[in-house]
Amino acid sequence: MFYYLKKLHAFAGRKLYANLAGTIVVSMMEGIGIFLLAPMLGLIGLLDAASGGIPLLSAAAEPLQRLSPELRLPAVLAVFLMLLLGQGLLQRLLANMSAELEQGFIRHLRLELYRGLLQSNWAFFLKRRRSDFIHHATIELPRVSFGVFMCLRLATTLLFTLIQIGFALWLSVPLTLAVLLCGLALAAYSRSQVRRSRALGKDTTELMQRYVGGMTDHFNGIKDIKGNRMEQQHLSWFRALCDRLESNLVQFTKLQSASQFRYKAAASILIAVFVYFAFAVLHVHAETLIFIVLVFSRLWPKFSTLQSNLEQIGQTVPAFRHLRELQQASEEAQEPELGPVRLAEGDAMRVSQGFEMRDVYYRYDRDQATYALQGVSLRIPAHRMTAVVGRSGAGKSTLIDLLIGLVQPERGQVLVDGKPLGAGEAYELRRSVSYVSQDPFLFHESVRDNLAIAAPEASEAQMWEALRFAAADAFVKRLPEGLDTVLGDRGVRLSGGERQRIVLARAILRNPSVLVLDEATSALDGEREAGIQEALERLRGRMTLIVIAHRLSTIRGADQIIVLDNGSVVQHGGYAQLSEEQDGLFGKLLSYQARASG
Repeated sequence: MFYYLKKLHAFAGRKLYANLAGTIVVSMMEGIGIFLLAPMLGLIGLLDAASGGIPLLSAAAEPLQRLSPELRLPAVLAVFLMLLLGQGLLQRLLANMSAELEQGFIRHLRLELYRGLLQSNWAFFLKRRRSDFIHHATIELPRVSFGVFMCLRLATTLLFTLIQIGFALWLSVPLTLAVLLCGLALAAYSRSQVRRSRALGKDTTELMQRYVGGMTDHFNGIKDIKGNRMEQQHLSWFRALCDRLESNLVQFTKLQSASQFRYKAAASILIAVFVYFAFAVLHVHAETLIFIVLVFSRLWPKFSTLQSNLEQIGQTVPAFRHLRELQQASEEAQEPELGPVRLAEGDAMRVSQGFEMRDVYYRYDRDQATYALQGVSLRIPAHRMTAVVGRSGAGKSTLIDLLIGLVQPERGQVLVDGKPLGAGEAYELRRSVSYVSQDPFLFHESVRDNLAIAAPEASEAQMWEALRFAAADAFVKRLPEGLDTVLGDRGVRLSGGERQRIVLARAILRNPSVLVLDEATSALDGEREAGIQEALERLRGRMTLIVIAHRLSTIRGADQIIVLDNGSVVQHGGYAQLSEEQDGLFGKLLSYQARASG
């Protein structure tokens, strides 16, 4: 919590102190307004200015004596009205300033969190659910901001209370001390409520995390749910979770309402006791007693507000911890600062010699003995086409991740143009790499926007050229609004093959030095795939092509083929050479596919 309070201090600067100073002024004006009631009551005969029951009452009433009798009451009322209007105007300004501070701070936290996540390395994302990031950004972050400003509200309430206590002590020390003792006793009794609110806040965090995670998973798999008639099972899960969320929030409301009732009940009892005690024991002047009751009626609710603020802060404490843990983890996984994406070749590393792996080992979890890749040594020449094949789970995608620096090897070295590929060099390398996955991702935007996100400076002519290269220009022209057609969530309005061609066009538009296709033609029919193969042939010599292929017939033209099995390189060579090795894995895979297609 103190970490985020420090961040608010750094963000707000002088505005924070101006807000606190304004709160002090408002409190002082309220106290003065209460004190001005004395001359008014004296003018109408309810108080005796000369009794001495209220400090400085006679001094405050003296200027009024110089006015004519018919002007005294209007003068007091005018001053009283000016104070109230001034107080109201200042409170309005403070409310606006607080809103600007709060929303500005939320924006600052959002940008900081999002930037931190974007700049985290790939290994950071491999260990976490994507829905957890959404949960922290949409649920936990607003709770943190609310908790921070609740702390400030607690501070201003405490400041206001201290000023009111000082005013009350000025009027009557014994009665004020009695009120304070009762308030402190009730606060000590209510400490368990703060602990209970913190426990409820922890439950809220866990339940909301499950809520966001479950909703994300369900709608990502909505086609499977609909196709397999699993709606009822998911609805039952969702209903049970909603019941727990409802119970959690109702419990917190009941906790707060119980605290408020205790304070109101105590106020009623104390008022009755104080009035009796003041008259029967202390023999307090009637005018002093009126002011004590008035001050008490404004002071005691502040104790109740302080308790409510503490409970609300306790409820947000788990959010502070969870958000800070995520930020610390992302800080430890930071890559270099983000830079602009440009089409100019001089702005990125260009691979001129090729890649090399030397005895590389990698595993996703170092607490486990199983390696995703082990003892891998190979060379991928620049400006050539290299295919990587193997059974599912052989380590093909892991190999690509290591080559382009998304992850770092546990042992061994990855070299680019003869130089070790460290974290900093990997970031620069990926500026010249275009990666097309087997699960093509498109944003819920237009075709133009989906292309421009890879190359913001690309012209419309360059976009159409990339689409023609990917054999996508014909169907894009047939879309209702051409380049400006919105593709729907994840490109749902397109077929799988059409999505792959748009993503391939986006990759080509970046003018990369290295093009990686991770089974990127798997959703294409034979005719479209042949067109892509012809396009790749035209790229041979211009860029380094690395292709992960499932259909082995599509890599006949590869300069070399690397065959993986159980995380190791088991074969290496040309298509004709490997296909003749009947006992080799490549030959077996080729025969399996030939029988399946036959």
